Order: sequence, then C-alpha cells, then structure tokens
Amino acid sequence: MHGYAKHKDALTRRLHRIEGQVRGIERMVEEDRYCIDILTQIAAVRTALEQVGAKLLEDHVTHCVAEALASGDAAVAGAKSEELLAAVQRFSRTR
Repeated sequence: MHGYAKHKDALTRRLHRIEGQVRGIERMVEEDRYCIDILTQIAAVRTALEQVGAKLLEDHVTHCVAEALASGDAAVAGAKSEELLAAVQRFSRTR
C-alpha cells in the first residue's frame, strides 16, 4: 500500500478542483482576459499543486521511508533514502 492511500479520495478531489482551475485559465485566454488576472490564476494553480505535492511527500516519508528504515534491511533503507532525496530535490526546484 502506498503512503497516500488513506488520503487518496481527498487528493483526487483536490486534483479535480485543480483541473477545473486549469480549464478556467484556458477559458480566460480564449476570452482575451487581462494578463495579470490570468497570471494570478496560474499562481493559484501552482500553489495548489505544490500543496498536493507536499502532502504526497509527507505521506511518502511517514509511510514508505519509515517502513523501509524500520525493516532493518540496509539496502532497502538506503534505496528509499536515495529515492527520498531525489524527490525532495525535484520538489524544491519547483519553488
């Protein structure tokens, strides 16, 4: 089971709302809306996606990584630690 499994429904609902926000931005472009208004909405979508990413990262650490460390298997723990560091680097580049 993945770390986010217990929050799957909430994450899915949030992603659907973000999808709606993106469609709204598309409509704004089609309607020739003011560029600053569009940029404001893009910033809101980015923030919302970052929040989803932060929740997934938290769930990964508290479930997947913690489980690997608790397993006592140094190879598994090392692999999950490397995976975590790579994910943090990818996630922090978006900020």
